[in-house]
Parts: sequence; structure tokens; C-alpha cells
Amino acid sequence: MNKKNAIWIGVVVVVLLAVWMVSRPSTQQTPVVVVEEEVVAEEPAAESESEPEAETAAAPFHIGVATLTVSQAEDTYRGAENLIKLYGNVADGGMIRHVTMPDSFMSEMETTISQIVGLADDPLVKVVVVDDAIPGTTEAFRRIKESRSDVICLAGEPQEDPGVIGAVADLAIYADNVARGYLIINTAKQLGAEKFVHISFPRHMGYELLARRRAIMEQACKDLGMEFIFETAPDPTSDVGIPGAQQFILEKVPTWVDQYGKNTAFFATNDAQTEPLLVQVAKTGALFVEPDLPSPLMGYPGAFGIDLKDEAGDWPAILKKVEEAVAAAGGSERMGTWAFSYGWSTTCALAEYGKSIVEGNATLGNLDDLWAAYAKFTPGANWNGSVYADPNSGATMDNLVLVYQDTYIFGKGFMNTTSVEIPEKYMSIK
Repeated sequence: MNKKNAIWIGVVVVVLLAVWMVSRPSTQQTPVVVVEEEVVAEEPAAESESEPEAETAAAPFHIGVATLTVSQAEDTYRGAENLIKLYGNVADGGMIRHVTMPDSFMSEMETTISQIVGLADDPLVKVVVVDDAIPGTTEAFRRIKESRSDVICLAGEPQEDPGVIGAVADLAIYADNVARGYLIINTAKQLGAEKFVHISFPRHMGYELLARRRAIMEQACKDLGMEFIFETAPDPTSDVGIPGAQQFILEKVPTWVDQYGKNTAFFATNDAQTEPLLVQVAKTGALFVEPDLPSPLMGYPGAFGIDLKDEAGDWPAILKKVEEAVAAAGGSERMGTWAFSYGWSTTCALAEYGKSIVEGNATLGNLDDLWAAYAKFTPGANWNGSVYADPNSGATMDNLVLVYQDTYIFGKGFMNTTSVEIPEKYMSIK
């Protein structure tokens, strides 16, 4: 072997020895493996800790809320918005699933039904609230109960007769149009009214409680020395739509005031017609006790151009700003409402009531629990009410509750209507 070959052999041996030393098992590698396992084990541990937090943050059940649009019933729509603000949107892991029903609901009843029923397609929905409970709500509740009897169905201001909605709803809330039939007239008398104009249309007069209220108003006018006048207006759900129905009011009210005088109190059964009515009542100097579904937001902001974005959700601030605008328009001591919106309060209270029942903190049918739900959203307001009694048989229906709040007249304050004793005879007028 020459010298050159010996050198190459030596190099190969050194390389092979180095490779063997690197690849052979060694006690030095054991700690490295342990460290790597600990690092790898720590990463999944961090992820597993975050997953329960996400599950905890997600709502354990959902509440479905169906309202009309802003153009038909702004207050109930805003009530749903408030619930989303308070409890979160289902889409973001919250509790509230909100849908709207069509403006032309009388001609699109199947759409109304499908919107409400669709809420219960969500298996986490345990409560369904509909406010206003327009025609079709009863059928929607019936379909929900057929497939999911566990869902609590709650209705605000049903536009179907008590015996109809009461057969399927777990609870239905009406404005107490029996008591208010007398109280609105009594308050109008206190404001100096000599005549009372009731504005409506055949569809509304086909609803039992609205028809009863009209009859009570007429009798109260006779008893208190006022003239009762019924005027017919176009139905906003008819071919003329909301714009046509509102234009009718704008054009007719000045004529009516000329005919009946300034000491005439006006009342409309439709929300959409309230705004133009307020405009003309203020301009003509007539009287307006409160809306059909009372609220500082019902008609007043649109009628007087009031921007309430900064006051949103702050009802005392809203009331103050509306009061200032009404005074500037000349309506002080001649126009009123409720301090807290009936539609807003009822939408929120029904959802809260249903939530408390599901959570085991309230009992279905317990009025104290219901008043507690109202109180959460209307601190300081006085409410009164009772369960519904059939005018023919006198039988009560415990799942139908009539409610009303004290009337607030701008420039005068609360009228203490919740303390007024209503003569018993008005309770039986049909």
C-alpha cells in the first residue's frame, strides 16, 4: 500500500467513526426528548383551556323575537334591538334571534307565519316572543307547538281575539283597552275636551278588545258629558298603503278641527297614522291624550323632527326632549303619552319573563314574576292591570293579561290614571 492510499483509508475510517458516534443511542438525548414532549404537551393544554371559555361565553339557549318593521311599529323593533344589546345576537354567540314580519301582513300572512315558525327551527330556541302579535301568530304558535311543545310562546298586543290567541299562547299581553276605554275619556275631560274623535277602520273594529274599547269610550263620553264621534280612515294595509293612509290624516284633521272645535280630543287606532295626527293636532291646537300603543317614540319624533340618537335607550332623557319639542310646537298641557313605551317595554319584558322561566327563576302564569320583568325595564313607572275576563261569561283566562301605565301629559306630568277607580259597569260593556 502506497502512502496516498493509506491517507484515503484513514479519512474514510474517521468519517465512518464520526457518523457512528452521532447516530448511536446516547443517554445525553433523553433529556432533549423529555423537554420536547413537555413543550408539545403544553401547546394542546393551552388550546383545551380556551375551548371551555368559548363554550361558557356562548348562550346556553336562544330566544326568538319577531317584530314588525320600523315603519309599522318602531317601538317593538327597538325593543328587540335593546334585547340584542343586552343579551347579544345569536349570530355572534348571543341569545337573541330577531326577525321582522312584512308591512303588508294581511296580504302576506303565510310569510308572517313562516317567519315566526322559522325561529323554532333553531334547536336552541326555548322562547318565542311575537310583538305585535299580528294575524297569523296563532297559526304560527300552533305549528311550533306541534313540533316543539317545549317552546314557550309569548304574544304582545295580539290582533286576534283573546279566545283565539289564548288557545295556543302560553301568555299574551294586551294593553288594557277595557280600563283605558274609560281612562282616556276621563283624562280628556280633565284636559278640557268637549268632544272626542275616534279614528279607525273596519279591520281594527273587527278585533274584540278594540271594538269593546270603542263602545266603552262612547259610553264614557255620554256619562262625562262629551260628544263621541267616529271617523273612518283608510287601512294602511290596504292598496293605499302607509303613505296613503297618512296623507288622509294630514288632509282631514284640519277639516275636523274646524268642524268640531279645538277642544276636541283625537285618537287613532293605528300606529302609522299617529304621526300625521300629532302634526295636525299641534298645528290646530286640538287635544291628544295618548297613542293607541303609548310611547314617547310613537309618532312624536317624526311629527316634530326630534333627533334622539344621543338619548337612545334613556327613557327619562327621551321624555324630556320630546316634552321640549311638544311645548315648542304649542302642545303643552294638551298632548300626552306614557313615559315608557308600551311596545318597547312589553317586547323586553316578555323576553325577560321567558328567559327567567327557562332559567328556573320565574313561573309561567305568576304575575309577580311578570311585573318584575316589566320593572327591570321601566324603573319608577306605575303599572296596573288584571287577567282577562270574558264579557259574556265572566270567566277569566289566566294566560291573558291586560296592562296599562300612568298617562303623562307634557307640561303637566303624570295624571295618576293607575289610581283612578273605574266604575264596574264599564267592565261588562261589549
